[in-house]
Amino acid sequence: MAPSCPLKREAADRVTDIAAARGHELAIHPQCFLEDGHFAGSDAARLAALREVMADESVEAVWFARGGYGSNRIAEAAMADVPSAAWSKTFLGYSDGGFLLAGLHKAGLAVAHGPMVQDVARDGGEAAIGRALDWFEGNGEALEPGLDGPAFAFNLVVLSSLMGTPLEPDFTSAELLIEELDEELYRIDRFLFHVSRQPGFAKVRQLRLGRVLERANDRPFGSDVEAVARRWCAEAGVSFGGRADIGHDAHNRIVPFPRRHA
Repeated sequence: MAPSCPLKREAADRVTDIAAARGHELAIHPQCFLEDGHFAGSDAARLAALREVMADESVEAVWFARGGYGSNRIAEAAMADVPSAAWSKTFLGYSDGGFLLAGLHKAGLAVAHGPMVQDVARDGGEAAIGRALDWFEGNGEALEPGLDGPAFAFNLVVLSSLMGTPLEPDFTSAELLIEELDEELYRIDRFLFHVSRQPGFAKVRQLRLGRVLERANDRPFGSDVEAVARRWCAEAGVSFGGRADIGHDAHNRIVPFPRRHA
């Protein structure tokens, strides 16, 4: 299902074929192709589609179709009255879908940061789709290779937006992986300032930095993105653990969130 923006039909057809060739039936919910202004249907339509697939006992996993913007508008409602069938499913996505990952994780469901259906349109996108299918099949090689304990992964702008809200996870003793796309370094600095000043961030075991594709500043910022991350980690008393293999690209690896009880 598409919690944010509409899915392209060409992408849906390509991924359906790839999945079928591996013996999987991928059902693309009709909601994925709706358009209501910026969104893949109204908030009510997107929430209804999510609730439908959560409650459908024939659905083994819920794979987010694409990001964009909009899942925050339904995430808190999705946390309430979770259907019993949802407990046996896994939910996979990233980018704007991070709002839903955070909320469903807090509700006690199994979620993971990883490639989405629309990623097939990226350069090398079929490899990303293959990686997601590998993980659904139980292949641990699809995971981010540096994981050594409980971990969360988010787009930085999404993380900054959900910190301090009911969607914020409990980061106690977990590592936090972040990535970003198309932001100036001064904005990245601003988002990391906000994240690092939240009480929940102090519980993080370590921060690791995924790929950050920067937009050019109008003038030199004076440091690089790793120096920015190290600075805010140091001020918050959180270890900086180096780099991570996640990002808004076809190389994005999978990071399962720790399972918790609601």
